[in-house]
Amino acid sequence: MPVFRLPKECLFPPPALAEPNGLLAVGGDLSSKRLLAAYAEGIFPWYSHDEPLLWWSPDPRMVLFPEELHISKSLRKLLNQKKFLITFDQDFAGVIGYCANLRATEGTWITPQMQKAYLRLHKKGHAHSVEAWSEEESGRRLVGGAYGVALGGCFFGESMFHLEANASKVAFVTLVNRLHTVGFTLIDCQMHTAHLAQFGAREIPRQDFLKHLIHAQAIPPIPMRF
Repeated sequence: MPVFRLPKECLFPPPALAEPNGLLAVGGDLSSKRLLAAYAEGIFPWYSHDEPLLWWSPDPRMVLFPEELHISKSLRKLLNQKKFLITFDQDFAGVIGYCANLRATEGTWITPQMQKAYLRLHKKGHAHSVEAWSEEESGRRLVGGAYGVALGGCFFGESMFHLEANASKVAFVTLVNRLHTVGFTLIDCQMHTAHLAQFGAREIPRQDFLKHLIHAQAIPPIPMRF
C-alpha cells in the first residue's frame, strides 16, 4: 500500500490503509490541532531527527485496560514503602526532557520539535505527566516519570524514564490507578514491549482498538484531578 502524504488540512487516511509495519502517512506538522486529530483516530507521530514527519497506526495495538493492571508482589511491597513521592503535572518539561535525553544515544524520536509540540498540548490541558521524586538533603530530585495525552476516557502513553531503579514503575502504576479511579477506560501503549506486558498490557487487533477508542472518546472529558 502507498504511504500517504498529508494535505495542509488536518486530515488523515483511514488507519486500515497503513503499511504492514504500521506506517500510514508522511508530512504535515505538529500543531496541537493536527496532533489531537491524529490521536482521535488512533494515529501517532514517530520519527527520527533525520527523517520526515511520519505517522503510524500499528496492527496489532498494545493496550492496557486499567482494570487489568497487574502489580507484582515485589512492586506492591515497594509501593507500600512509599520510597518515592509521586506527583502529577508538576514538571512536564522535566519528564519529557529526560525521556528525550536518556534515549539520545539510541536516536530518539522525541526531537526538540516534538518536545515543543507536547509542551503546547500540556499548556492546553491535553498532555499530562506523572513524576517520581527522591527526597534528598538538598531537596527533591526528579528520578522517574511518564507522560502522555488524554482524550475523553483514553490516555495515550508516550514515554517514560527512570534515574533510580523502579521509579518509573511506581510512577506508572500510580498513574494507571489514578486513571482508573477517575473513569478512564483505555490506555494506549502503542507497540508491544515486555516492560509493559508485565503490567497486564496486551495486544489487540487494530480494529478492536479503534472500537474501544470510539467508546472511550464518547465519554465526556474527564477532569484529570491532578
